[in-house]
Amino acid sequence: MPVARAPARSQLPGSGLWRRVLGQVVCRRRRPTPVLLERPPQVGELLEVLSDAMEVQQRADGAVAACGEPGPVCAQAARDCGRVSSELHRLHVRLWQLRLTEADLAEIQARAGRLLAYDQWMVRQSLNLAFTAHPDARTEAARLQINGLGRPADDLRRLRDALRNQAAHEASADRRAREASRS
Repeated sequence: MPVARAPARSQLPGSGLWRRVLGQVVCRRRRPTPVLLERPPQVGELLEVLSDAMEVQQRADGAVAACGEPGPVCAQAARDCGRVSSELHRLHVRLWQLRLTEADLAEIQARAGRLLAYDQWMVRQSLNLAFTAHPDARTEAARLQINGLGRPADDLRRLRDALRNQAAHEASADRRAREASRS
């Protein structure tokens, strides 16, 4: 006995008409053209993300260090690592959403992205060592070696400080040039 099947969506009466109408509406919308910022606002946005990264990095350093403390690891360390990992991910996304047109700023963005990715990786690895499903002596020895994010965290801080100093230098040079043009 043949089974009656419901008609497919494209076979329903009027479905082709709706598809054409909606297609015309969607095609008529124009996407806004991106506004390209001058250098000082780009530097400011990049500095804002890097400064936020410094705040999150301090919490991440503490969470990673908590995973390496002697004795049993408390559940709060796992919650802290989870929270910090999410914050690092959001920062990483914010960093890559910046529309930087200057080559040196794009290089800083790429370097900061790699350093934030390392921070995320380190948080994940410390969680894996602290809350392993199969604990053994080697895993425990490796866990006890964890004491924080390490040198890449310092590199990100130095990168932010160098950009901040460069921005201050450029601002003072720009101010001097304006004052000279007024005279």
